[in-house]
Amino acid sequence: MASSGLIEGFERRFLAARPLPSFPWRNLEEKLKNSLDSELLLNILQKTVLHPLCVKHPPSVKYTRCFLSELIKKHEAADTEPLDELYEALAEILSAEESTQCHRSYLLPSGNSVSLSESTAIISQGTTGLVTWDAALYLAEWAIENPTAFTNRTVLELGSGVGFTGLAICKMCSPKAYIFSDCHSQVLQQLKENIILNGFLLKPDSTEPLQPSISTSVSPKPTVMAVQLDWDLVTTKQLSLFQPDIVIAADVLYDPDIILSLIGVLQKLSACQEDQRSPEVYIAFTIRNPDTYQLFKKELSRVGIGWQKLPSHNQKLFPYEKHSDMVILRLLV
Repeated sequence: MASSGLIEGFERRFLAARPLPSFPWRNLEEKLKNSLDSELLLNILQKTVLHPLCVKHPPSVKYTRCFLSELIKKHEAADTEPLDELYEALAEILSAEESTQCHRSYLLPSGNSVSLSESTAIISQGTTGLVTWDAALYLAEWAIENPTAFTNRTVLELGSGVGFTGLAICKMCSPKAYIFSDCHSQVLQQLKENIILNGFLLKPDSTEPLQPSISTSVSPKPTVMAVQLDWDLVTTKQLSLFQPDIVIAADVLYDPDIILSLIGVLQKLSACQEDQRSPEVYIAFTIRNPDTYQLFKKELSRVGIGWQKLPSHNQKLFPYEKHSDMVILRLLV
């Protein structure tokens, strides 16, 4: 691995606060064996802990401390010149207080980025929606590879969580309007903060339908909404305000009990579309339990919704562990 690729590997993983064992430590050890100076370590430090994005939107204190401790361990095991900056960074982080919130940042191909404020706990406030799951990254990669599916169109995202997929699409695919949604009030509050954090203005909740676009020109920034949407309680009348061209969801099939609720809301969406035009629907998820996946397909067939499994896309833009059991289904509602 070339030094530039190695540094980028550290940069992308650290910005996104990926698990430390996933970092290319062995490659770093090999590089340090053949180098007497500390330039490589200094470059890694500048692209991680001292990165402008991390200074502005820091990851958790504990995570940064563990990362620096591991980096110092590699430094001390190698016969390279001392690097004061490493110890200065560690001293600074040791005096910092931990917060219940931390940040993750993701670099986009455009040179832009998405930064998210998240809970430091995996399951917090009784919901799994306060962190970004891998299928959200996977769906965003597919969207960036297929921007025309979203350009100048109205997108409704079900179960947006903290908002990564939607923010990446808004920054890379030029939708006309993007409607984030979640049922959990704590998640919705965090979602709204992340939308604003990334430079978008929120359209106030409205009882007026989103107006169809007449222009075919691409808007530099989409109209953005964040709405509370309980799949079991929402009415067809409420859904008719959105009129989405495309509906997406990522990692919402973690519980068999949710399947019928998801199918129900998709049926309502299809029924309330103007001119009987059904939206395109894409659902991305990690198959954690094959029985849940089979149940989902069985229930889709039972209500007459067809499905197609999309082929794996080429780009791996974001740092997640590649799962062979991560899929995107296009539903034919």
